[in-house]
Amino acid sequence: MTFSIVARCKETGQIGAAVCSSSPAVASRCIRAKTGVGIAVSQNITDPNLSEVLLNLVRFDLAPEDAIHELVSNTEFIDFRQLMVLDIQGQTATYSGKKTLGIYETYTDDQVACAGNMLKNNQIPQVMCQNFTQKEGCLAERLLLSLKGGLEAGGEAGPVHSAGVLVVDKMNWPIIDLRVDWSLKDPITELYEIWKVYEPQVDDYIVRALDPSSALSFGVPGNL
Repeated sequence: MTFSIVARCKETGQIGAAVCSSSPAVASRCIRAKTGVGIAVSQNITDPNLSEVLLNLVRFDLAPEDAIHELVSNTEFIDFRQLMVLDIQGQTATYSGKKTLGIYETYTDDQVACAGNMLKNNQIPQVMCQNFTQKEGCLAERLLLSLKGGLEAGGEAGPVHSAGVLVVDKMNWPIIDLRVDWSLKDPITELYEIWKVYEPQVDDYIVRALDPSSALSFGVPGNL
């Protein structure tokens, strides 16, 4: 029903996640991030609060593995959850409860982790991680190419209908937060097309927030 990736860019220190699912608006429920702390994903039978709890534990200096252990040991219905967390240093941890749906798997590599459930095969998270580590480009680009790689490797048991990508840098807001909340066609490709429109404007929108006096023209009617 869902496959996803969390990762850190070694060059920029940015952290991010991308996710897709057969259900609508998957990114709005599954991904949570805190600047200077980390990023977490809750999926399968999603409880968005669990991502917040993981990030609060990491915030107070628990390693991701310890944060997962603490949460799993003290959370009702945890057998229904699949979780990932990545901290600002790129350490990762994953968890799949015994009631995770269908074929499910997680896979971790250096500063990247992938997870999925209701998959066509259990190799998909590994393929996604390999895609991420082998591709070039900025973090958002590689996250989305990883999603594409997961789909090409088999994807979910059913059709994908929604997808999203989120990237956090030094600001107190995500510098990239793009979503396709429902599509009957190919939301991963649609999301990638949205990203290619947004990609050359990312830095401009940061400048507009931090110093609008030096921002480039907005390019809208009435702007001189």
